[in-house]
Amino acid sequence: MDLNLQGKRALVCGSSQGIGKACAIELANLGASVTLFARNINSLEKVLVELNTQQGQTHQILIADFSQPEIVKQVITEHIKINSPYEILINNTGGPAPGPASTSDSSAFIDAFNLHLIANHHLVQALLVGMKEKKYGRIINVISTSVKQPIPGLGVSNTIRGAVASWSKTLANELGPFGITVNNVLPGATATGRLDAIIEGKAKKQNISIEQATANEISQIPMRRFASPAEFAAATAFLASPAAGYITGINLPVDGGRTACL
Repeated sequence: MDLNLQGKRALVCGSSQGIGKACAIELANLGASVTLFARNINSLEKVLVELNTQQGQTHQILIADFSQPEIVKQVITEHIKINSPYEILINNTGGPAPGPASTSDSSAFIDAFNLHLIANHHLVQALLVGMKEKKYGRIINVISTSVKQPIPGLGVSNTIRGAVASWSKTLANELGPFGITVNNVLPGATATGRLDAIIEGKAKKQNISIEQATANEISQIPMRRFASPAEFAAATAFLASPAAGYITGINLPVDGGRTACL
């Protein structure tokens, strides 16, 4: 199986921590030159020194706040002018705040739409020319299992993730003739800071201990544990590899079996 990414360049968004960081590390381990893209330069610099660097690999940092998609567009457009094309794009951004859809202000939906879909779209458009020239492209969107089964209490996130999933499927159909695949990877409960915050919120709302809230979450997972970010990254890296060249337009849950539907 060909998992070799030597000579490939990967742009990994939200790579200062958690899932994004794990994806960057795994892609670098497989030989890719990785560009870390997030808003916190101090965190990115710490991740940069953790990346595996062998002969032929060059890793970089880009800085932008994804809540400002026009700034993201400007940064990547200027970067592409003076750098080699990318074959791999990992779209990944922290999720919207929890809360029911019915009581969410309309501005929350607009902000989330800009943060996720519009920023993603700018990046795809910026990288497409290079992918077509290389006749190799892997666009991978980190979204949520909510595109298969809405998650209670995440109204805005459920809505926007669904939009990103449909956008992704549409792109997969349009870009397949160019050798470019487009897929979504859906994290379940993964041991990150965001999961900690969600569990803390549930504990407070239900007036139970964090330990009990954690146990409640784990009880819903057939594997009876949370995923590590590295496990999620392994699935993402496979989809970025030559071995996954005939897989496109899918939603891949990495959730320990928690999602109830197929």
